[in-house]
Amino acid sequence: MNIAVIGLGIIGGSFCKAIKKYTKHYVIGINRTQATAQRALDSGAIDEIGTPESLSKADLVILAMYPQADIDFVEKNGRFFKEGSVVTDASGIKRAICPKMTELAEKYGFVFVGSHPMAGKEKNGFDVSDADLYKGASFIITPCKTEHKYVEFLSDFAVSIGFGTVKISTPEEHDRMIAFTSQLPHVLACSYVLSPCCPNHNGFSAGSYRDVSRVANINSTLWSELFLENKEPLITELDILIENITKLKDAITADDKKTLTDLLEQGHRVKEALGE
Repeated sequence: MNIAVIGLGIIGGSFCKAIKKYTKHYVIGINRTQATAQRALDSGAIDEIGTPESLSKADLVILAMYPQADIDFVEKNGRFFKEGSVVTDASGIKRAICPKMTELAEKYGFVFVGSHPMAGKEKNGFDVSDADLYKGASFIITPCKTEHKYVEFLSDFAVSIGFGTVKISTPEEHDRMIAFTSQLPHVLACSYVLSPCCPNHNGFSAGSYRDVSRVANINSTLWSELFLENKEPLITELDILIENITKLKDAITADDKKTLTDLLEQGHRVKEALGE
């Protein structure tokens, strides 16, 4: 199978490396910066540096850019896509991309199946991509009204390159859960390190500081787009977080040990019940 990966950052680069390590598929890499594409070719992560015209021979296309950039690319180059090819994205939001990509699929004759690899690092770019980034990770598929056979096709592909779990979701459920599991922690981490105490943490910090602050090392351009395109679910989760923090703050302010203990115990019980 010929696979085109568009966008050779950490996500796209890791797809390329995983495909070459675990399968015998032919990989075409397309990237805005040619120097990056050349590094990918030189390292063996791709078999060919492609152009939009190369998409005419790709059976599977993986869009690994920012959500709006994915849409812009297909709008500009959709005429080159192979008839009947499967196109997927790797973006962290789905309601903002599925309707438009489904419309473009009908226009240009390809099949769109949304997806989201639940893996990453704090650093970005091809140089930190990893063939085993997805090993054991969850691969979320949002069918976006696509026939089940194409969902199975993409699921089988994900498993073949190391993903451990495939989860099927609607765009709405995906975005609601990602607001909680991914976006809210990034907001929390960024808010946390904005404290004037943060620059002086050395010598006073251990695991708790590292756990809470880790994802503050953020790609601000990408995450700003993701936050704004998933605004409603994220604001809902932020309201819940602020309410819970306020309860704890009020109990501390009032020296109300019983309420404070009860709130902390609630959190303990939730984590304990989850077995984490």
